[in-house]
Amino acid sequence: MSIIEVKNLSFVYGEGTPFEKKAVDNLSLSINEGEVIGLIGHTGSGKSTFVQMLNGLIRPTSGQVLLEGQDIWEKPKEIRKIRFKVGMVFQYPEYQLFDETVYKDISFGPINKRLSGDDLDKTVRKAARFVSLDDRLLGKSPFDLSGGEKRRAAIAGVIAMDPDVLVLDEPTAGLDPKGRDVLLSQIIGYHKERKNTVILVSHSMEDVARIADRIMVLNHGRLEMLDTPRSVFSRVEELESMGLRVPQITRIMTILREKGYDFSDGILTVGQAFEEILNQLKRRSKL
Repeated sequence: MSIIEVKNLSFVYGEGTPFEKKAVDNLSLSINEGEVIGLIGHTGSGKSTFVQMLNGLIRPTSGQVLLEGQDIWEKPKEIRKIRFKVGMVFQYPEYQLFDETVYKDISFGPINKRLSGDDLDKTVRKAARFVSLDDRLLGKSPFDLSGGEKRRAAIAGVIAMDPDVLVLDEPTAGLDPKGRDVLLSQIIGYHKERKNTVILVSHSMEDVARIADRIMVLNHGRLEMLDTPRSVFSRVEELESMGLRVPQITRIMTILREKGYDFSDGILTVGQAFEEILNQLKRRSKL
């Protein structure tokens, strides 16, 4: 069952001026409940503009965004309610922090949803646990946290609103490999428990290959692909023509296969490659 349906969606910056630019061009697609969508595309392909239309931060020039079958702009005065259902974590989310303490920052959204007392406290602490933020940090100023802690606190603030759809725009940008892996694992854990819909915007092919059920590819504002990771990353030449690439481990395993190694096609993650190599070694040891 679809939770978001997009119909002929377009957005034009500077419409009617000499600087007019179509950022999103006539998109139509459906996103299912509980699905993880990886959204990729080169810089300027329309990714951020598209996801900001999903919760009403940007109003489409034309077309519709339907949330659970209802046009989110049917009642413009109630667009704020949509942002509780479709939560947005921006690139470098630590810049969203603003309150005196981490606790108050995380509680801002739930308070606006009319939570209070024990319910509010449980919600804040549960969101903090989802991102492995220690209780001892909740009383600190968010500006006294480390870079990684700030990012987790900002994400906790969106998770605390318990959105039906969680949109993450480049959440791992600027993190080292360990930090990226930890944050992705936390997102995966959150999704498994909450079973909500997650849309992950990323330049990392490895990240989307690791967690996405389907991958959406944008190119100059147009939808070029929407399919499983294996299917999308099998279209190497098309991706490269759009300035994209397959995951590095996929390319390595493809080269090894071309050199005569009997590896399976469609390996997308380091974990899959490890299992494939281990199986090969086991088979050879029995010869």
